[in-house]
Amino acid sequence: MPQTKTTISVIIPAWNEAERIGATLRQLDLLRRHQTVHEIIVVDDGSDDDGWRKAEPYADRIIRHARRRGKGAALDTGWREAKGQIVVFLDADLGESAIHASRLIRPVEEDAADMTIAKLPPSARRGGFGLVKRLAVNGIYRLSGFRAEAPLSGQRAMKRQVLENIGGLPLGFGIEVGLTIDAVRLGYRVLELDVPFSHRETGRDWQGFLHRGKQFWHVGRTLMHKWRHPV
Repeated sequence: MPQTKTTISVIIPAWNEAERIGATLRQLDLLRRHQTVHEIIVVDDGSDDDGWRKAEPYADRIIRHARRRGKGAALDTGWREAKGQIVVFLDADLGESAIHASRLIRPVEEDAADMTIAKLPPSARRGGFGLVKRLAVNGIYRLSGFRAEAPLSGQRAMKRQVLENIGGLPLGFGIEVGLTIDAVRLGYRVLELDVPFSHRETGRDWQGFLHRGKQFWHVGRTLMHKWRHPV
């Protein structure tokens, strides 16, 4: 009997991403035409812009939160509505580089990993001072024994069973850290690999420092929760 092809769902959380979400979804639509992905779900997290309208030509489903609930909540909403055996989380601002999602998917599809995490190329501009990343790296290692190189990467592919066994996802910007800790603690194979994704970068300006300050708080809160309440 012929093998049934593994179905793959891509979840895109979006908040005020009208500028780049169209380019991202066009690339994913190309992958869908080649049967690399089978379902595209966009979760609009209470945006003030019309990004969800720009997603309409490409998304199989658009789910809209009435108010902003955070990235973790958007991803949690998306994967629960997805039909795929493999679930892929991608940021809305990847633009043309979203075409490289196939590199992230392949090891999971081939059962070489249960979860893959994209390591992005070095930033083109100077960002922060690495405080959030160091907190995440050290926290993940202390709580799971896994030495992460890309602890904050939101570009991930995983078997659906990983999410089902973990249950609810952490809220806010702690989603990636919490997901890695839980997956490793449950014995799943986590693989980090180089993928040439590119997205909007934050610089050393007020907005950039404010964003990283929120990240630091959310990551710290997630680590404390995982220490007190292991999966």
